[in-house]
Amino acid sequence: MTFQSLPTLLSEALAARGYDAPTPVQAAVLESEAHGRDLIVSAQTGSGKTVAFGLAMAAQVLDESGRVRPAQAPLALIIAPTRELALQVSRELAWLYGGTGAHVVTCVGGMDASKERRALNHGAHIVVGTPGRLRDHLERGALDLHVLAVAILDEADEMLDMGFREDLEEILDATPHERRTLLFSATMPQSIVALARRYQNNALRISTVETDRGHGDIAYQAMAIAPADIEHAVVNLLRFHEAETAMLFCATRDNVRHLHASLTERGFAVVALSGEHSQNERNQALQALRDRRARVCVATDVAARGIDLPSLSLVVHVEIPRDAETLQHRSGRTGRAGKKGTAVLLVPYPRRKRVESMLRGARIPAEWMPPPSAEDIRRADGERMLSALLAPLEFDEQDRALAAKVMAERSPEDIAAALVHAHRARLPAPEDLLGSEAAQEQRGPRPGFEGSVWFRMNIGRNQNADPRWILPLLCRRGHVSRGDIGAIRLAANESMFEVARDAADRFLQAVRRTAEDEDDGVLIIPFEGAPRDEAKQNRRDNARRGPNMPKPYRQPEARPKLEARPGAKPADRPKPGPKGAIKHKGAWKKGPNKAPRG
Repeated sequence: MTFQSLPTLLSEALAARGYDAPTPVQAAVLESEAHGRDLIVSAQTGSGKTVAFGLAMAAQVLDESGRVRPAQAPLALIIAPTRELALQVSRELAWLYGGTGAHVVTCVGGMDASKERRALNHGAHIVVGTPGRLRDHLERGALDLHVLAVAILDEADEMLDMGFREDLEEILDATPHERRTLLFSATMPQSIVALARRYQNNALRISTVETDRGHGDIAYQAMAIAPADIEHAVVNLLRFHEAETAMLFCATRDNVRHLHASLTERGFAVVALSGEHSQNERNQALQALRDRRARVCVATDVAARGIDLPSLSLVVHVEIPRDAETLQHRSGRTGRAGKKGTAVLLVPYPRRKRVESMLRGARIPAEWMPPPSAEDIRRADGERMLSALLAPLEFDEQDRALAAKVMAERSPEDIAAALVHAHRARLPAPEDLLGSEAAQEQRGPRPGFEGSVWFRMNIGRNQNADPRWILPLLCRRGHVSRGDIGAIRLAANESMFEVARDAADRFLQAVRRTAEDEDDGVLIIPFEGAPRDEAKQNRRDNARRGPNMPKPYRQPEARPKLEARPGAKPADRPKPGPKGAIKHKGAWKKGPNKAPRG
């Protein structure tokens, strides 16, 4: 199917934007059975649905000649859940209907409301806005909907989840009964069905979710890392991919602020987007990305919908999304309009199973791989540099004159080395990941640890303890380097580890100081003896007994009791009382299997 059946002005606008053929959702709304009918459309983000409903409403907005119909009030109303999405929709419709004479007005929170009212009074054919601001203009009499021909709800499921049901009902109740209503929603919960039943008439159901699901143009990668390595892994990912535009998603405003400051300090051109930024600041940040003045955007989920950056090729989930839908909406910022993109999930070791379950539920085939190392980045830098230096160029006389002066002073090898040095100096340095060698660090004994001091902590295999994330935790809590930590031994509900003797005292002091600031429930105390010596003694005893002798009873050594702080999960459960006994007032009593009265 092609765009030939559309009005000439719309076809020309699409051709100017490079649209050769419609996407599945665009083709579906242009079918003959969809003409003039109410529609319920399920389509994933990045499927071209903004252009789809822009084409679907053409019959209600344009006359037979392809020009906009004369009207004293808006003919089309598009409602979106967020400011960013509303502004994006407005930009798309502005170029699509630019040649028809249609006037597009945007009404969103955070912008100048008086300027919006003046624009509405001067005549608007298409109005795009958020529910709260549209309701405010409606109640003030600035928004007149008595001749509205088509109402479109974009991301309808998201608007209902955000609590906009009352606003939507008031807006739709103010429109003519014979209007056309289009619902676009990524999912189809019961709330959407109820809304469609109330405001639509014999709606046609269109779904392209199965063909779009999982974003075929997005390559998903998952990387299991130590929690303390997350920030360093972000740096290495940005350096390894050198994407024209990258978006990093965090869970909170504080984390966005911290990561933005950290990347800025390292020399990245980065902007931030979160709920604490004003609409003007958000617009400036997005414009900086479009103008290539910034290449990295750190954002909360407020930016997961409605942002379209054509050059965005890398999405990094710095913090795990709360569910599969959020994962897809975040990742959907890339891989749009037929372009390829990469989405990377940084997964702390203890949360790998949860992420694997989320990916299975979303039917997303992700490739698990290690994060790029410093050596990987240097190798990629070399390939990119060679490609840039060997690319064909045109030189003028000044270039050749300056090159001759340099050649007279330096050898070709020195000049080439200077170019390499200048190229690398402009790039942020890659990071060494603590967890990358954690598996080797836990194998002991190691040279220099003959007189080491052992410690124990109240987490073990039952708490998903793993040397790969325990090692960075010990370095952070004890203010030591990974070279000061020796072997790590895991038990069911506790772990033992050794610290080099010359670092043991300051490690213990630092652990005691940082215990008050940490909220992870992990307690660290000294351990008497050495677990590996105890294991050797057991092996010697087994060798003396022979294969058929019973194992002797060994009284376990008394160990200091770990007192858990308030809020920390205890490692061991209380032991049950004697058989047939009951507990009354803190003591076990013999008697019937019920508590005494009184």
